[in-house]
Amino acid sequence: MNLHRIDCGFVPLVDCAPLVVARELGFAAEEGIDLHLHPQPSWSAIRDKLLFGELQAAHMLSVLPVVMSMGLGAATDRIDALTVLSVNGDVIGVAPDLADRMHQVGVDRNTDPATGVGRALIAAASGPLRVGVPFPFSMHAELLYYWLSSLGLEAPRDLNVRTVPPSNMAEAIAAGEVDAFCVGEPWGSVAVDKGAAEIVLPGSAIWQFAPEKVLAVRHDWAEAERPMALRLIRAMWRAARWLGEAENRLTVSDLLAQPEYLGRPSELIDRALSGRLVLAKNGRPTRLRNFVEFYDCAATFPWRSQAHWIASRWAARTGADREEAVAVGRAAFRTDLYRAALQDIGVDVPGASEKVEGALSVRTEVASAKGEMFLGPDRFFDGKVFDPAETGTRH
Repeated sequence: MNLHRIDCGFVPLVDCAPLVVARELGFAAEEGIDLHLHPQPSWSAIRDKLLFGELQAAHMLSVLPVVMSMGLGAATDRIDALTVLSVNGDVIGVAPDLADRMHQVGVDRNTDPATGVGRALIAAASGPLRVGVPFPFSMHAELLYYWLSSLGLEAPRDLNVRTVPPSNMAEAIAAGEVDAFCVGEPWGSVAVDKGAAEIVLPGSAIWQFAPEKVLAVRHDWAEAERPMALRLIRAMWRAARWLGEAENRLTVSDLLAQPEYLGRPSELIDRALSGRLVLAKNGRPTRLRNFVEFYDCAATFPWRSQAHWIASRWAARTGADREEAVAVGRAAFRTDLYRAALQDIGVDVPGASEKVEGALSVRTEVASAKGEMFLGPDRFFDGKVFDPAETGTRH
């Protein structure tokens, strides 16, 4: 079979695993794709190379296709998210001196963990918090803003938000450039092992099912190369299904540890994949439920309600026309291509393209093409929900 070459960029993070697995285990080749993976130093680099055609596809922050399609940021164009690559997987860490002040304040154990930790963080801060995030248009930033605003801090107004590439986060907090961060693994754990930070919360404690990374392509490419876009979706779905098998975890850790991918010890990578993170230097592993997900509960499905949530928040923040922003933002999550790619091979897909976000507190059976699908839990920490069918929002 003649393989069609696709150049795909990625940032070295644990959640690039579906791309690595698709290449290394042959799922891409089975779909006729010669997948070439190119590590990138930052999210701006990956964005620009996708826009200028140096890459045909990219491991991308879930927020970016939405805001770029809305015309926000330094570089804009219509960008499509073909499939979700990962759900959750972020950690919030603080510098040792801030951690000490939080311990002195104390965390109210009678509240939701995110509520108790957030109140302690706000109380312990000495002036505006300097917070590192990998990119302004990211789920890292959205989780922080939602979390702290819900607890009374005007975010992002009352935060000093700084952009720090993931691989530089440990150095930035060690050098005192930021007081806290939200970053994907393994870079939070790298900071912990250096003694530069203490992990105080996983991102999943704020939103239990937040889309973290997507496989993104230019909209014009998706339209012109539709058969290839469908093949990419199938390859990623097969890789995700394989990743969902617990017995494959150690193999994944070894693959990602290779120098051309993360170049970090497999033991460090396995912490994220197993959800057993060390929260402070010399500490014991702590089990974090639902830390990162690649497959279960329709993790690969690009829910338009999640794009709707992102677009609504950015419209409110920038003063953009909400109805127009939502229409453009929703369209960036290509549920139509996802369905076309997978229904032909008998994969069960959700019965709807939108859902009420934050409504499920437990794993719940839902309507689907084959009637075999479970979703949730997907709660926001404060118990609020986002209903895309409503004109307003209960956030």
